[in-house]
Amino acid sequence: MKRYSDCPQILRDFLTYHETIKGQSQLTISEYYLDLRMFLRFMKLMRCDMPIHTKLEEIDIRDIDIRFIESIRTSDLFDFLSYLANDRTVNPDSSVPEYGISPASRARKLSSIKSFFKYLTVRTKQLTENPAADLEYPKLRKSLPKYLTLDQSAALLKAVSGQNQERDYAILMLFLSCGIRRSELVGLNLTDVYEDRIRVVGKGNKERFVYFGTSCRRAIDDYLPIRKKMVLSDNRALFGSRNGNRISTDAVHALVKKAFLKAGLDASQFSAHKLRHTAATMMLSGGVDVKTVQEVLGHENLNTTQIYTHIENTELKIAAEANPISKLKLTKD
Repeated sequence: MKRYSDCPQILRDFLTYHETIKGQSQLTISEYYLDLRMFLRFMKLMRCDMPIHTKLEEIDIRDIDIRFIESIRTSDLFDFLSYLANDRTVNPDSSVPEYGISPASRARKLSSIKSFFKYLTVRTKQLTENPAADLEYPKLRKSLPKYLTLDQSAALLKAVSGQNQERDYAILMLFLSCGIRRSELVGLNLTDVYEDRIRVVGKGNKERFVYFGTSCRRAIDDYLPIRKKMVLSDNRALFGSRNGNRISTDAVHALVKKAFLKAGLDASQFSAHKLRHTAATMMLSGGVDVKTVQEVLGHENLNTTQIYTHIENTELKIAAEANPISKLKLTKD
């Protein structure tokens, strides 16, 4: 936890709990850290006598203890949420700054705060009252996930070329076939590949097997001879990088964007996560039931998967047109 040395011990203990006991990913731990560090800095700014132009990023919170946390009330949380909605700079480096972060970002920070106070009241019982317990999340605008059509998916795969062609093609095929997350792909080892499936370690270190088809198997088979000639710092890794390490999430992001550009697709509208959406959408349109798709994607909650059932479905439109009532013509008197 040396990387969190700018935090008070009480926050470091919370992060350690979620990392070692709850087994949450480094990405989740990092989000907790950033969200709660900002929150505690804001609380200290509001409580302590500081110069009027003090920047939030400059506030030292290492001296915050349980007594300080215990003094926080629900009204303080409302003040923080109001700051996020109205005064927090969206992009500090912009020449024309915008203020007020999105409802989704505010919801994530509130989720971190709720987890922190739940830990202090329920898990460690350092507090008797939870000021965040009854706070409602900001209302989010529900939008359908973006996804590629089958033709766009084919164009993306055809666009793969260059020195790492076999590797990149196999990566894209795994995304489109299995709908795995970018972090899950990066964590794949050679021993996780079986004849017709892969073993995936998802959120919370939960394991699942995801099956793939003939095209994906062929893509992996084309890549494996090249991989076996590579010597990596972590030689268990399925996918390596040119610097001899396990491929990183940033490198995967870059290669996916590069393929989108080569395919003539708008790289700003799509990402590796959109390929996961694409896999889910194609499974459902191919007749796979939503419960099975939930298991494939590793969703904890079925509601998360059901968003894909609202995407326009050609077969449903055909069914509607096939209903005799759609051809009924009535004459007006």
